[in-house]
Amino acid sequence: MCRLIGYLGNAIPLDELLYKQEHSLYQQSYSPLELKSGVVCADGVGVGWYDQVGKPFIYRNTIPMWNDPNLEELSNYVQSTCTVGYARLAGIGESLDISNCQPFRSDQLLFVHNGEISNFQQTLYRPIRESLSDATYRLIKGTTDSEHIFALLVQMWQSSPDSTLFWALGATLEKLTELASEYNTSFSANLIVSDGEAIAAIRYAYRTQAPTLYWSYDALKHPNQVIVASEPLSNNQNWTAFDEQSMLFFQAQSLEPRISLLKKFSAIGV
Repeated sequence: MCRLIGYLGNAIPLDELLYKQEHSLYQQSYSPLELKSGVVCADGVGVGWYDQVGKPFIYRNTIPMWNDPNLEELSNYVQSTCTVGYARLAGIGESLDISNCQPFRSDQLLFVHNGEISNFQQTLYRPIRESLSDATYRLIKGTTDSEHIFALLVQMWQSSPDSTLFWALGATLEKLTELASEYNTSFSANLIVSDGEAIAAIRYAYRTQAPTLYWSYDALKHPNQVIVASEPLSNNQNWTAFDEQSMLFFQAQSLEPRISLLKKFSAIGV
């Protein structure tokens, strides 16, 4: 299972999230506290951010975060109001290839995923691809279930240009749940996705248990930022655990968290 992070708020250096917190993403990569499988996240690292005019950038590498001095140097320099990142623990049979590293990007969207589709190659690999348009199909460069979920999200997003990230994520999970039910498999999908102006984060699973996910919004001490992470980054912030089958949505204009329980989908299956 990977470790995720997402941020929206006032502009801060990337190292504030990646390195400087007492239980930062860097710390979580080699000493995670709530990893359900594996021991460390040593199979790659990635971060995505938006510049001052809202253009998205990504940095990805296949080496462990603790062996990547380039990322540490970069994170001291780059500042952003919106960031997503992850430390990778590859699934069984997944190659250590840059195409399999997150974040994934399409136009304004940046995306990270923690979880898995059970027996992905034998179950939902072809059904997901068959549900995509030719243009979205060509976005897929690697072999991971994460990238296929992202492609499905892009498909939903493009099918309704006036929709919100909140709606597109819900539609993606509804389609995944339908396919998992039809092909008798399970999946977990902790997702963080952003267009630079908003972030939607979700903790969701079908016929299995979802990995942990937390969010922090301190209206008194840190009123200008919201953080989402697989594990709390510190002990001195107000961290709230996501309920299973729940989604958090917040926009740059207000930073007021909006929480939704996905009862519609959780009723399908177990």
